[in-house]
Amino acid sequence: MYRRMQTLISEGTRYREKITPYLFIAPALIGLVLFRLYPILNSFISSFQAVGFGANAGKIRWVGLGNYNFIVSDPVFWQSFKTTMLFVFIITPFEITLSFILALMVSRRFPGVDFFRTSFFMPVTVSLAVASAIWGLMLNPNNGFVNSFIAIFGIKPQPFLTSKNQALFSIISIVTWREAGYWMIFLIAGLHNVSQELYESARMDGAGAFRIFSDITIPLMRRTILFVFVADTSSKFLMFVPMYILTSGGPENSTNVLMFEAYRTIFIYGDRGGGNAIVMIILMVCIVTIALQFKLFKSSQ
Repeated sequence: MYRRMQTLISEGTRYREKITPYLFIAPALIGLVLFRLYPILNSFISSFQAVGFGANAGKIRWVGLGNYNFIVSDPVFWQSFKTTMLFVFIITPFEITLSFILALMVSRRFPGVDFFRTSFFMPVTVSLAVASAIWGLMLNPNNGFVNSFIAIFGIKPQPFLTSKNQALFSIISIVTWREAGYWMIFLIAGLHNVSQELYESARMDGAGAFRIFSDITIPLMRRTILFVFVADTSSKFLMFVPMYILTSGGPENSTNVLMFEAYRTIFIYGDRGGGNAIVMIILMVCIVTIALQFKLFKSSQ
């Protein structure tokens, strides 16, 4: 009887040891399923459906690939697709390059380094909606601060967000100003993981700053850089707030990215199926782009 009790207690202990880790990660898994996987699945299903109007109002019917066929035949979709790709492939390398430069500047100890780190990170503490509203006032073509400032140097006022040629690049500047400090933190962490002994050995062998950077820093930072690239690319495909607050996709659809087009299709035009089809296309394009990034980083090793 005693041995039987000991066996049961031992088995119970092993069971608790096995199940305890899953109990700790259960809240995160539940959140992932409810707030990530379920919305994706729901959007995927809805992309093959259409909601009736008039006498059939509210009735859901299956249309197969009808939503996708309609979308790809719409020139507005292709214009927003082009704008999205332009936005992502300009802002991502520009933002990460700037973040890397900032990380290199503040990764070493010098008087006032904590002040500079805080200053570069400070814009991250401002929500993107608030940052967009503030910069919208500053970039006002009539009485904005930026035009008043550049007038000191004899530069004529610029239209910024009201120009189809400048609006997208103005939004790129706003988003970069806010988020460069965020990615800087990750890159600083990666730089601190590079052994200082390697740098000292390279200097003793006569390697210059550029050789050290290209042969030591970049290779050992590869995983960190890949993570930052993937995470930043994903967030940029989903960028929506600045376009919604500042330009409403204009002027002349010059800032109408796919995410804003999906919002407009669902909430303004009332086409839930078409909007979710656009969301699925965004997801597919994002997955392909990230897969290419992984392949490029892997092939360069």
